Amino acid sequence: MKVSRITFQNFRGAKSGTVLLDGHSLLVGGNSVGKSTICDALDLVLGPERMARRPVIDEYDFFAGQYLLADGTTPEIRIEVILTDLSEEATRRFRSHLRVWSATSRELLNVVVPPAPTPGGAQDLVAALRPSEPGPEEGAWCLPVVFIGRFDPDEDDFAAGTFFAYPEVVVDSFADFEGDLGQGLKPFKREDKRMCGFIYLRANRTGSRALSFQRGSLIDTIVRLEAQGADASLWERALRDVDQVVVTGDGSGFAKIRTEVRKLVSQFINLSDHPAAVDVHISDLTREHLREVLRLFVSTQPGTYPVPFNRLSTGSLNLLVFALLTYIAQLTEDQSVIFAMEEPEIALPPHAQRRLVRFTLDQMDQVIVTSHSPYVIEMFDPDHVVTVARDDAGTLTSWPVTLPADYKIKKYWTNQRQFAEAVLARAVCVVEGATELATLRVAADILEQDPTSDYQHLDLTGISLFDAGGDTSVPLYAPVFAAMGKPVFGIHDRPTSPLTAEQTSKTADFTIYRVIGYAGIEELLTNEIPVEIQRRFCTAVSTRSDYPQECGILDASAGEEAVRDHTRHVLKKRKGSFDGYAPLLVGECRSQADLPATVVEFLMEMNQVLAEKTATETATDGANEAADES
Repeated sequence: MKVSRITFQNFRGAKSGTVLLDGHSLLVGGNSVGKSTICDALDLVLGPERMARRPVIDEYDFFAGQYLLADGTTPEIRIEVILTDLSEEATRRFRSHLRVWSATSRELLNVVVPPAPTPGGAQDLVAALRPSEPGPEEGAWCLPVVFIGRFDPDEDDFAAGTFFAYPEVVVDSFADFEGDLGQGLKPFKREDKRMCGFIYLRANRTGSRALSFQRGSLIDTIVRLEAQGADASLWERALRDVDQVVVTGDGSGFAKIRTEVRKLVSQFINLSDHPAAVDVHISDLTREHLREVLRLFVSTQPGTYPVPFNRLSTGSLNLLVFALLTYIAQLTEDQSVIFAMEEPEIALPPHAQRRLVRFTLDQMDQVIVTSHSPYVIEMFDPDHVVTVARDDAGTLTSWPVTLPADYKIKKYWTNQRQFAEAVLARAVCVVEGATELATLRVAADILEQDPTSDYQHLDLTGISLFDAGGDTSVPLYAPVFAAMGKPVFGIHDRPTSPLTAEQTSKTADFTIYRVIGYAGIEELLTNEIPVEIQRRFCTAVSTRSDYPQECGILDASAGEEAVRDHTRHVLKKRKGSFDGYAPLLVGECRSQADLPATVVEFLMEMNQVLAEKTATETATDGANEAADES
């Protein structure tokens, strides 16, 4: 079973919105755009224990905090989830609540005849009931379920529930359920939700709840799965064991206290004749209290002393989570598991991040992840990376990363890490090679350090530099990153051959696009950096062990053109980002005045675009806050 679509109304920061998922999905986007809102929404609809918590929703779960309007109306939170890839068991169990879902149009089809169970399963049901339709591959049975919540003025409290979204019930003035929550829809109960196998791991509760015994935690999931095959409930056994623990035994200081308390209490209350009419136990002997007080103890090396799990380091806690996920995967076997996980990278080294994500992708039916780690992002195919955005009106939208039709997937995998970092960035600057990338970064460092320069570094504005691997490849990436909703900047030197019409058309997606007036970065640097700085550079690098000896040593009396020629020769012999000399030459500059004017102008233009973007976002946030307060 998998989540294919989520629609929102009036939930958190989303006035309305739709998110489409296709199997395993990585949710990316800026802070506060709605990634956690999506996970919380799924928990409300599918979480088996979510509805048992109090309160289920509160004032801040409503869009703009509007749960009771001036005219007395009460807006509803409505979250609908479409579940697809139903198992045979789920198809039989929910047959009267199923509809047909088109994987092509990503919409519900107008085929609503309740199916009857047949040996062929869900796909054959579709074919049998839709003989005039193109074929079963055009549609499959799906289960639409919905969460509804609103404020009840009469009770001065919030009401919430989950329901099967189909069949809808006609509501009229004679209906007994007119005005009721759900208006006659059949409840989607806890036992129904368990067939979905939804597990939600919040980033901010790893050390407190996910590893506790509270309802909905990972350990609770394990206890429930283990209890299914046990002769008696695990909680029943635990309660009996706790009840048999003797605290007031002979020789215990509690024994005397118990005796004295019994004498005093018996003067006012008729106690039973049982020896333990007054006794001391280590618990309230209820399931809920046991859930609160039970703790997992762990002993790690070096040392042998066990401590409660919440005393472990954050990294150890996350690895403990990984171990429990392994346990759950073994217990569920062929059962459905939809696993939502926020920021699995917290306190984990890169290799552990990749291992954790790889395991969940292999073992779970569907994994829905939010992350800010390139090591996590690179584990997902581009068509499973879902960009989430929210506009000023509270409309939440999503779209997958779509590569152009003429873009070979091999290029994506070759540049996988770069793509991952670009996905996380606020903007992307595409350059033609490693030398250009290193040059821009060093120039940005110098600009930032110049007190006379009003410049904010690439890292602070959120610009990711992307090496396209050639001047004619730079335009290829403009539509790729523009489709992610990011400002895209491009710069390259004058190409040997003119760009094709198709390449030129792609440059329209750049926010800023520059073709420098030189045949290479070496020409730009030697023509725009002062000669005295070049002379200093040539003297400094001549003593390096990797200096190209075939270039010779610059004569101290060499004229300006000779210096430029020598510097150009050395730079061309030592190109690249790691062992290239271009960053060393730029590093000899001391201020904005020393830097190449073309590079400074391009960096400043990018900086201005991001500054304006930040100002717009700040103004919008302020306006939204003012509207919320009013």
